[in-house]
Amino acid sequence: MTEFELIERLTKNLPQNPTVVTGVGDDCAVLDLGLADRFVLFKTDAVVEGVHFQKGAKPEQVGHKALGRCLSDVAAMGGRPTTALITLGMPEDFETNYVEKVYEGLSALARRYDVAIAGGETTSVPGGLMLSVSLLGTVDKAKCVLRSGARTGDAIFVTGELGGSLAGRHMEFEPRVAEGQWLAERFMIKAMIDLSDGLAGDLRHMLNRSGVGAEILADAVPISRAAKLRARAEGKPADCAPETAKKSPLLAALTDGEDFELLFTLASRDAVPLLDAWRKRFPDVRLSCIGKITAEKGVRLRERNGARPLELHGYSHFA
Repeated sequence: MTEFELIERLTKNLPQNPTVVTGVGDDCAVLDLGLADRFVLFKTDAVVEGVHFQKGAKPEQVGHKALGRCLSDVAAMGGRPTTALITLGMPEDFETNYVEKVYEGLSALARRYDVAIAGGETTSVPGGLMLSVSLLGTVDKAKCVLRSGARTGDAIFVTGELGGSLAGRHMEFEPRVAEGQWLAERFMIKAMIDLSDGLAGDLRHMLNRSGVGAEILADAVPISRAAKLRARAEGKPADCAPETAKKSPLLAALTDGEDFELLFTLASRDAVPLLDAWRKRFPDVRLSCIGKITAEKGVRLRERNGARPLELHGYSHFA
């Protein structure tokens, strides 16, 4: 059973109440707690030694990643993060100095985004280090962006560059909080998701929630320098089709995961105004139009010799 099959089984009969606007199936839970013009966003995520980082990883980067993953999800809703609680699980032989530096990295990122660390919990665990972050945020009720709003004809955009996360990018990414807020405030963003499991997988989450399909232009996918360098070192051509080379640059961009960029759609008529405004506001962050939303379900990859179904998927626990 895959991660997502398990989630579906575990959550199909969970109790709900009128405060839940959007629950399972989006980047954050959206709650209506009676604020006049704002929803509350609620997100929890964890990093586990041996899964999300390796033993010996720089402790400041471990803390950065633990909070950054939740910040990225709030960004995908167009929200503003506010307050976090941290659950810290440690083995019996933990090193105090290492854990202190983990919190230094976590706190440094929290200060950048004006996030209060309001407390949490510590516990012993039989394996390696584990951090679980629960994050609250808020979003304008009229500007909250879900995964479910993509419509046929929309243009598909992605921020930054993709692939090569295993070269270390997954430990030092910058969550696109400012970019997500700006997009939601300035444009009619139809649907948005952050890329944690890879473009091929996360795009499908958006499409399934929206009831549509997509066509992706292979030449338009923004591939990171790290992914290209790795392929070059392995002797893989840069334009190799995904299924014909184990880790071609395009395959890395589609499936590596943990890019923590924003994938979103908006009406095609707004594509050029968006690109023009983006270059002025975020000149150091790449923005790419990589395809379009289609009525036909599924994902098709358009290459130089035509379009074909894309069978690749992103990362999944337990797969």
